[in-house]
Amino acid sequence: MASSSPETRITDEHLALELTVRDLESPALNDASSAPDSSSDEIIPLLNQNQRPRINIFSASYTRRKPREQVIKVTETEISPVTQFSSWIWSGSRYSGLLCMVLSSTLYLIMELVSDTFSVQPIPLFETAFMRCTIILILSYLWLKRIGQPIFGPAHARKLLVSRALVGYLSLFSFIFSIQMLPLSQAIVLSFLNPIMASIAARVVMHEKLKITDIGGLACSFFGVLFIFGPTLTVQVGSEGTNENLKGNHHIYAFLLGLFSSITGGITYCLIKAAAKASEQPVITVFSFGLVACPAAAICMFSFESFVLPAFDTLISMIVLGLLAFCAEVLLARGLQLEKISKAANVLYIEVVLSQLWIVSTGKAGSPGLFSRLVGCLLVLISVSYTVYMGPAKDTESPIP
Repeated sequence: MASSSPETRITDEHLALELTVRDLESPALNDASSAPDSSSDEIIPLLNQNQRPRINIFSASYTRRKPREQVIKVTETEISPVTQFSSWIWSGSRYSGLLCMVLSSTLYLIMELVSDTFSVQPIPLFETAFMRCTIILILSYLWLKRIGQPIFGPAHARKLLVSRALVGYLSLFSFIFSIQMLPLSQAIVLSFLNPIMASIAARVVMHEKLKITDIGGLACSFFGVLFIFGPTLTVQVGSEGTNENLKGNHHIYAFLLGLFSSITGGITYCLIKAAAKASEQPVITVFSFGLVACPAAAICMFSFESFVLPAFDTLISMIVLGLLAFCAEVLLARGLQLEKISKAANVLYIEVVLSQLWIVSTGKAGSPGLFSRLVGCLLVLISVSYTVYMGPAKDTESPIP
């Protein structure tokens, strides 16, 4: 059907509007729609209908990045509680130094219990020392290799590491001889002079501040040790006349040798702290000690004693004791690295308290000296508890991760 196409024009001075009405079947409209126009290019879609991508909820891509909270949560769940607890003790608390010393003393107590329970064959002391030093050397070497640390430490810390190894073995060497010549309780009391000697050496050599509270804590702990071993010391001193090895000057020499072991042991604590801080790795101090002590103990083993081939169960016990000794030495070095020596050394007295409590609980303690033992344990507990309550020293450096 054909129809006219009226046109209306409105003109103004500033505006011109033209309105055209056309029929849909008009040939002019068909010609205009089929003819190419420059303005039609602007509205042509870039993709045809059949080329448009089909998107639904299954084909839509989502980002794979997880929120930060979710990543942290996943990471924490992957770490075992034992690893988290170990990391917290090693460097995650301001009490890490004191906690390492407590754990080291506990491991030494466990070593004592294992040695008393499972030792079925007498082994010479230097042979025992050689076995432990060998295990310590191997484990510390594997530790350093795994974390990628140089086994001999940095160049500026090697003199300290060598000094620590030599003085440490000299203390061990003299202690072994003194414990063979002196009564056991006397040798143990002399060995507990190590914390006092370490505090004095730290004040003289390393210029650490030694407060009145530190001196009082060490004195209280040592008097507790004297209360614990006092009855035994009295009995053993009275029986010295029947011991041929302790007559005359032999007892004086043995006592001086035990005192020398305590003095060198205290100096060793200072060298451990200095070497661990200089190398930034406490395990290097353990490795250096094993590197010197292992061949030296072997020489002393074949020179002064007869080699005894251990049985299978004795060998297993020696291996377990070596593993415990390695862990105790590492924790000891870490505690000395983080904490002031007078505070860290005072915590070591907790070992004798735990040992006496175990003896009393198992009924091995005699009734005559029971009250003295309990008084000594109370003195040591008061001293160590006060040290822990006061917390780390303010001038202690921050833990090294």
